[in-house]
Amino acid sequence: MNFIEQIIEEDLQNGKNGSKIQTRFPPEPNGYLHIGHAKAICLNFGLAKQYNGKCNLRFDDTNPVKEDTEYVDSIREDIQWLGFQWNAEFYASDYFEQLFLWAVQLIKHGLAYVDDSSQEEISQQRGIPTKPGVESQYRNRSIEENLDLFNRMRAGEFADGSRVLRAKIDMASPNMHFRDPIMYRILHAEHHRTGNAWCIYPMYDYAHGQSDSIEGITHSICTLEFEVHRPLYDWFCEALKIHHPQQIEFARLNLSYTIMSKRKLLQLVKENYVQGWDDPRMPTICGMRRRGYTAQALRNFAETIGVAKRDNIIDVSLLEFCVREDLNKTAIRTMAVLDPVKLIIDNYQDGATEELTAINNPEDPSKGTRPVTFSKELWIEKADFMEIPEKKFFRLSVGTEVRLKYAYIIKCTHVVKDAEGHVIEIHVQYFPETKSGMAESNRKVKATIHWLPISEAKTAKIRLFDRLFAVSDPDNVEEGQTFLSHLNPDSLKVIEAYVEPSLSLKNGITHYQFERTGYFCIDKDATDSHLIFNKTVSLKQ
Repeated sequence: MNFIEQIIEEDLQNGKNGSKIQTRFPPEPNGYLHIGHAKAICLNFGLAKQYNGKCNLRFDDTNPVKEDTEYVDSIREDIQWLGFQWNAEFYASDYFEQLFLWAVQLIKHGLAYVDDSSQEEISQQRGIPTKPGVESQYRNRSIEENLDLFNRMRAGEFADGSRVLRAKIDMASPNMHFRDPIMYRILHAEHHRTGNAWCIYPMYDYAHGQSDSIEGITHSICTLEFEVHRPLYDWFCEALKIHHPQQIEFARLNLSYTIMSKRKLLQLVKENYVQGWDDPRMPTICGMRRRGYTAQALRNFAETIGVAKRDNIIDVSLLEFCVREDLNKTAIRTMAVLDPVKLIIDNYQDGATEELTAINNPEDPSKGTRPVTFSKELWIEKADFMEIPEKKFFRLSVGTEVRLKYAYIIKCTHVVKDAEGHVIEIHVQYFPETKSGMAESNRKVKATIHWLPISEAKTAKIRLFDRLFAVSDPDNVEEGQTFLSHLNPDSLKVIEAYVEPSLSLKNGITHYQFERTGYFCIDKDATDSHLIFNKTVSLKQ
């Protein structure tokens, strides 16, 4: 049991909030969700389900300059793809009128004032945590003047940045968030839902707690960076005498070799370092989905890392392990040759073929089998042959034997090279009595390799992805560098390869294990005449 579950169970036992649980997932629609959000989604929706409660989806859309319906739609899609469904959908913009009225209430109680200071002046007034701030010259305006100015701000009389509404709290507080925080700013910008109905917009710290209160949230679960904001969250609820949810903070997900900042992810997209938000190298949920990560794998990952009270960095290899474990159970096996060289079976009859049986998934017999065609001329991987073998190389070399998967044992007799000395044909003999399933098939060899019949193999484009950053902590940069300095120049390699002829969009299968190579999925841009596969993860770390 984690510490959040302990708090909830104690509240339930004490009958707090009528022994009900109401959580919410409150993203700002200013970008695409990433793996860190996936953890928060699993936590908020998971707790609601675990304790027979409800979880809302609320879009904290208080900044019209950065928000868009494109992001709203993508967030909805990502949550549902992860396997969750919200109880109700809300927007902070639903509450603009109520938030305004509450701001008026605070002004009337002498707890808020209109400040004409510039942003730079306000920043200087706040000072530093070890030294008290300086009160604004506008702090002691009369209630009447503040009400008049605030109404005129709403009416659109003033320019952007000319005035703000600030809470009147404590300019000497060691908590900088208590030093008369800004509640409203002027923004003459069209909102994605309310259009031009408003030109003043609430700040996050003002809108968030009150939105939670309106929705009857019982446990407002946030990441650890909001711990210092909690006293302000509490202050607004208490000053307004409204329902007061309990804010609980947990450690955000920090993943090695990964950037989580929305601002930096947006920079990667806008400056074309990646090919969009759903680029399979991105840590976005849509990028991971396109790469072939499964929703179950992400849920398993969230459960495995658990809920912590202190920040730490999770190795991305744990995420890859969870993906690998899930795909091992579900992915259809197939043979693909990514770097081909021709293999000719000299003692196999010219023009002859035979149908062999391959297993679709040894972890799940219900997946059945499929036919594969065997013939005289095959493709095998170049890496499976070495003319002069190194020590501990047990695959094919001149004079050695290996098994062709699902087929026969073969022995290499000689090779043919081109003018530059590269091997272009490998010639072998096969042993008919060693066919898989026959008595002699138990004859021991040190390796089994995969193959494809040259006559039937399909061509496909394969995108081989590596980590987007070359170092485990891309944010750790030297002077004069940025996180972009750590981009991995080899994060994407595109090759042409051969796959089994059964691979098709028509069969409805999207996830495959290319035997002995890794897990791959069909890309959204693929067609039956132009197959494209994305490498999801290797078979082993």
